[in-house]
Amino acid sequence: MKPRVLLVEDEAAIRRFVAMALEELPVELVEAPSLAAAIDALRGDPFVLVLCDLMLPDGSGLDLLRLLGEPGAPSPQARRVAFSAGVSAARRQQLEAAGVHGVLGKPASLGELLACVESALAAASAVNEDTEAPPAAGEPAPPAPPAATDPVALYFDGDRAQFATDARDGDAWCARADWPALRRHAHSLKTVLLTLGEASAGARALVLEQAAAAADAQACRAQWPALGAVLRRLAVDG
Repeated sequence: MKPRVLLVEDEAAIRRFVAMALEELPVELVEAPSLAAAIDALRGDPFVLVLCDLMLPDGSGLDLLRLLGEPGAPSPQARRVAFSAGVSAARRQQLEAAGVHGVLGKPASLGELLACVESALAAASAVNEDTEAPPAAGEPAPPAPPAATDPVALYFDGDRAQFATDARDGDAWCARADWPALRRHAHSLKTVLLTLGEASAGARALVLEQAAAAADAQACRAQWPALGAVLRRLAVDG
């Protein structure tokens, strides 16, 4: 049986990127878009790595990472890695206190992601061989992929339709003042836009996320149109 990796991530575009990045590795990737789905997946065969977003639709990924570090938890040998953008110093302290093995920032490069998974595979192999020898230090990370003129092709397999859907969803949530939904949307878009090299749009998504968290209707309605315009551009640009 292939070593199993659990990805707990609610953003479909990020899940697609991870799945494409790992398709050549000898692992079985299990995707969970929520805490509930992750807990259900953990009832099965053990994992060598749990890669978990910290902000999920039904709770905090930190709670899951803490749970997995407790005695008697499922997948006791799994490396636990937080997968999140903009982790504050305070949050890093919480993760360290929970015994989390590391933080993989968003947007992650292909080399960083592969290095994270291969480190978990090496650690699992060392345990299986009943040896205390850690993975060799100083091994070079896998080379980064060649530069691509179209980042949507590189990271999301050229699938542009989702950006049009994202724009329509944001329009609808803004129109009906569903600020919690708009906040979650902006949180996900922030990472996707940074991954695509859209730094100013990613920064705007962060501002929108904060405005929606505060239920600031005026600020939300001021920020969303420009962000929606970027998404519509991404939906058609080749």
